[in-house]
This record gives sequence, C-alpha cells and structure tokens, in this order.
Amino acid sequence: MQIRRPIVAGRFYPGDKASCVAEIDQCLRERKITEPLPDIVVGGIVPHAGWTFSGSLAALVFSAIKQCHEEVATFVICGAAHSYYGQAPAVYHQGGWSTPLGQTDIDEELAEKVINTGKALPDINAHGFEHSIEVQIPFVRHLFPQSKILPIVVPPTMEAVTLGEELGRIIDSEEKKIVCIGSTDLTHYGPGYGFTPVGSGPEALDWAEKQNDKLFIEAALKMKPQELLTDAAEHQHSCGPGAAAVVIAAAKQLGIKEGKLLAYTNSNKIMKEKMHTGSSDSVGYAAIIF
Repeated sequence: MQIRRPIVAGRFYPGDKASCVAEIDQCLRERKITEPLPDIVVGGIVPHAGWTFSGSLAALVFSAIKQCHEEVATFVICGAAHSYYGQAPAVYHQGGWSTPLGQTDIDEELAEKVINTGKALPDINAHGFEHSIEVQIPFVRHLFPQSKILPIVVPPTMEAVTLGEELGRIIDSEEKKIVCIGSTDLTHYGPGYGFTPVGSGPEALDWAEKQNDKLFIEAALKMKPQELLTDAAEHQHSCGPGAAAVVIAAAKQLGIKEGKLLAYTNSNKIMKEKMHTGSSDSVGYAAIIF
C-alpha cells in the first residue's frame, strides 16, 4: 500500500501523538463559533500555516462541520500547488496518509470517479512536498476518525472551476456524506515575501488586511470562483486560489448560495497576541464554510 509520510510534523505541528492531540484541543478551545450555523455544511476554506499561527482557524472550520454532521464519510481536501508545476489538478488516488494520530485511508472509489471526469490526473508524486493538505489531516483524524480522505493539489487555473463543478455533481449523486476543504493562506505581504505594492509599515499591513484580503473573502462569500482566480493572479491575495475555487464551485453546484466567514486574522496579529512582538511581514488567514 502506498503511504504518504508526514513532511512537516514536528515543525508545523507536533510530531508525536500526545502533543498533537493536546495542540488540536488547544486550537479547538482558542476560538468559539458565536453565530448560528447552517443546517448542512458542504465545504470549507482553511489556512495552512503552522498551527501556532493558523491552527485555531482551521479547527474552527472542522468544529463547525462536526457540529452539523457527526459523521463524514470522506473529506476531499484540495491544497495549494507550492511545489507542483503541472497544469492539471493532481489526485493522491490510492493508499493512505500517515499522521501522528494514525493512518487515514484514501477514498479510492471516489478518486476513480474524480479522475474519470478528465478534470484531474492521478499523481502521487505531486503531493510529496506539499504541506497545505498535510496540516489538515490530524484535525480530520481527531474529530472524524472513521473518515477517508481524497487529497488533490490544485494549480491556480480555471480548470479548478470545472473540476469543482464535476466534483459537485459526483457528490450530489452519492449517498454518503462528503465535505470539500480548500486549503489556502491569504496575502503574503512584506519585504520578506517580496510583495510590497503599497510600501511597508503598519499602514501597508492594514492595506493587506482591509483591501487585498477583503477581495478574496468577498469573492469567496459571494461564491465567485472565476473572479477569485482572476484577482489572485492580479493582486496576489492567496497562495491556494485553485483549491478555494474548487470548493466554491462544488458548493455552488450543490445549491449553496453564499459562504459564511467564521473568523479572520493574520500572522502579525497572532505574533502580537502570543509573542508580544510585531513584524514587517504578515500573512492573512480566513475560516469560511459553505
């Protein structure tokens, strides 16, 4: 059996079971859902930085799903293409993923259906160095230990929208509960990231939050995946726009009319809250459900 081993355990999140469970529980406690949830959740957008920075937002999305659905058969987890340069979405189609909490199996039947649409290719190697999906799997393993997964690395092209539409059709035809997750961080702003279109300093970081990240959030909540992808290319407001576009397109296909923002923050705010220091760089994080 093909097993994908963790590559960022011990760095982005704890590498041993006890510490991993403890940090997941801490992430779940850090933020609470304060508004009513919809009757069903078909998808979500989560960040993928180290858990110290964005784990509580990812936990918020998985917690919302748990509150609405005690059991989920499969999580389709779409990730950013940080080190994959192919044009087609790449499916990890067989075997399982190892985590500090145990192994989570691939939904191979669903993988075959997705690949048969012709909108994605089987490519295990594309996932070898990609962390954006990996950091979500322990949350799935902890809250939904019986769930399977279907990881897909998604380049930022319009093919993401057509894949999402096909995925929505597949999910609609299935009797089991399937939830789509899109993994992306938002604007990487500052000299450390080589992105300073309005300069540097507090006002520039405020622009990244209130204008650039807002473009992403509004397109996601209004469920405009094409606009989100176009804006990402022009404004660099997300590192995994393809992953987000798949989820939005799938949710639209399933009849969802709008997204719900559960929380937003950025790495600079987290540094001030937890480490009592700031930075000239910042990365945005959003937790959204559909």
